Amino acid sequence: MDLMSSLIARITRKAGRPPLCDQTQVTSTQALQPLRPLKRKRRPTAVAKSTPKQSAQPVLPFDAAAQNPLRTPAVLDRLSIPCPDPTLEERTRDAHQNSALRLVRQEKWDELSEMISHADKRRSMTPGGMPVAELMAFGARADVVLAVEHALIDREPDHDAPLLRGIESLEYVLADHSGNHVVACIVAQAHMDLAWAWRGIGWDVEIAPRNREAFEAHFARARDIISPFKSRASQSPLLAQTICSLLRGNSSSAQRVADRYEALIDLNPHNTAPYRTLGTHMLPRWYGSYPGLELEARRTAARTQNVWGAGGYAWVMFDAISVDDEACARLDLPFFIEGLRDIVRRRPEPHTANLLAAYCANTMGQAFSGNDAADYTRAQIADCADWIVREHLTELHPMIWAHAAQGFVNNLRVSSAARFARAGHDDAMRIIVGLFRHEIDQGNRIVFTEKGAVTMAT
Repeated sequence: MDLMSSLIARITRKAGRPPLCDQTQVTSTQALQPLRPLKRKRRPTAVAKSTPKQSAQPVLPFDAAAQNPLRTPAVLDRLSIPCPDPTLEERTRDAHQNSALRLVRQEKWDELSEMISHADKRRSMTPGGMPVAELMAFGARADVVLAVEHALIDREPDHDAPLLRGIESLEYVLADHSGNHVVACIVAQAHMDLAWAWRGIGWDVEIAPRNREAFEAHFARARDIISPFKSRASQSPLLAQTICSLLRGNSSSAQRVADRYEALIDLNPHNTAPYRTLGTHMLPRWYGSYPGLELEARRTAARTQNVWGAGGYAWVMFDAISVDDEACARLDLPFFIEGLRDIVRRRPEPHTANLLAAYCANTMGQAFSGNDAADYTRAQIADCADWIVREHLTELHPMIWAHAAQGFVNNLRVSSAARFARAGHDDAMRIIVGLFRHEIDQGNRIVFTEKGAVTMAT
């Protein structure tokens, strides 16, 4: 029997229940994906930027005042924008995660599963559009997943690292709640998270045999857990999302992937994460093709027009065009920009405004690939940052800007959240100052209010 088969056999056998790991706090809700953005040259620009590296030691923001005249204290004194820490969205997400984590540590699984099921049925969302059921499901498995991620941080864990203790505990909980689809989702998602922790986000050829074996074994176990509940997917977005996540560890046809995500999106069209993942998975590097990506984006926009207007097209294309030059070059640019306007009109809260502004100005606007058609499209999308910031931005969310600088890469290891946020703040301030350079040069002061940016004479 090979290594991981032996480990999974240990996981699934019934025995006395050990305590859950209690080593780490909830720090992230990002789903893990083995997708690496294309490496690109940075676009030359008068508004310089500082980007933290994708490593455990992010680069500290440089002395922008010394390198960029727009960042001198005199200039920054003319720009006033609220920067809440934490933001309302962050507080809301943390509250839901921590409530689930607290119930797990008290072993109140019946109460927890009822709360998650209730949120799932009501399609409860945070102000920024994150499903509450998914947040609580993450909180429920956070101790287990983060303990293993910490043990695997150098990809060569100690021989006595607690790689199975936590997942074994969850398996015993599953055995006690064998007919509960919420508990099944939590345990299956934990297995998938551990699979990606073993695999990492590198290309297939970079994965060590032992890590690949662990990845495949955890995904196989997750499929076995979810299999008895598939017939209930049409009533539960949480279950449908878990089933879609299982596609990532399996070979699937483009049509099957599109059908799964269509069903998930239709269950809760206000949740934008499946739109974005659908677009990524319809790229040729995954399961689809460029014509297939365009078709699914338009079909999604048509089905969700009453919710997002043209925004469904923009959400599906959102990540795909940021990592693929050909997809970007083929984009229906007017339709995409119309979609951006519809999104911010339909969800005008600060989290979404920061997300769209950072995406346009940073993720798209600061990249240069050498593909003329793609770079033209990126430049046009970057120009949208001006009207988004001027008309819709009311406060600054540095963490969003920091992630935008990395192309919203999932599973990004950051040793210091404070440094990472400061890098995002530095990026955002220099970009925003650049957008208002004309007004500032004329001696005006820019003040962001609840109704947007206001120019005041000094």
